[in-house]
Amino acid sequence: MSTLIKAMSKFRLAVVQLQVSSVKPDNLSRARRLVTEAARQGSQVVLLPECFNSPYGTSFFSEYAENIPGESSQVLSEAARENKVYLVGGSIPEEDGGKFYNTCTVFGPDGNLIVKHRKIHLFDIDVPGKIRFQESETLSPGSSLSVFETPFCKVGVGICYDMRFAELAQLYSRKGCQLLVYPGAFNMTTGPAHWELLQRGRALDNQVYVATASPARDETASYVAWGHSTVVNPWGEVISKAGAEETVIYADIDLQYLADIRQQIPITTQRRDDLYTVTSVQEGSS
Repeated sequence: MSTLIKAMSKFRLAVVQLQVSSVKPDNLSRARRLVTEAARQGSQVVLLPECFNSPYGTSFFSEYAENIPGESSQVLSEAARENKVYLVGGSIPEEDGGKFYNTCTVFGPDGNLIVKHRKIHLFDIDVPGKIRFQESETLSPGSSLSVFETPFCKVGVGICYDMRFAELAQLYSRKGCQLLVYPGAFNMTTGPAHWELLQRGRALDNQVYVATASPARDETASYVAWGHSTVVNPWGEVISKAGAEETVIYADIDLQYLADIRQQIPITTQRRDDLYTVTSVQEGSS
């Protein structure tokens, strides 16, 4: 293996677990500072959390919503360009044509927008005695898959509840993704029960790296995030994990290790496509 190929088979991923407040300028400023910190630690891809610029909740989506391009996406573009990183901008409430979306923008090292993912699966749950939350009261769903290319690998994008749908991860894997990123904000009920379990499942089933970015926990918020941003390798092992507080975690993504796993347990070539298949109905990127 040449030195160049060896170099390209590894890259550093940073996951920013941001303390989100009700003051949008403060959130944007803090995010920008932590992206710079991550880049100084050698990160080439940086991931921000869901709703990184605003509190999470149906009562906040319309209040904090922006067009894209807009204030928050401009800050992300500048942060990506200044630090020469691929920046997965968590998500923000987006307004477009009178509708609201939970939207992730991804910027390249030149500051250009390279993909926009609108959350496909809206978080509508009702766990009696614990939590009821209905994103669909305010938000509209996205309608397409989102994949972007880096010099290292293809990356598939989902947002929070998207992670519960195994078919989406399977489709991303079939499209050649080796890393799946999910900005998310699981709560104090679903977080301890399912957050890590789902990530390990998606990573193991598809032999990919999975990274999640949560807001830091704020016990005074109307919606309390679990935190515990995580990176899982293709063997299903947690290789980096945050606690509840604001922090940046790092993981060195090793694509040769991923290739070795796929060779040792070749599920990709052993699938019974004559018996079952998962296919995408609509192509493209929202």
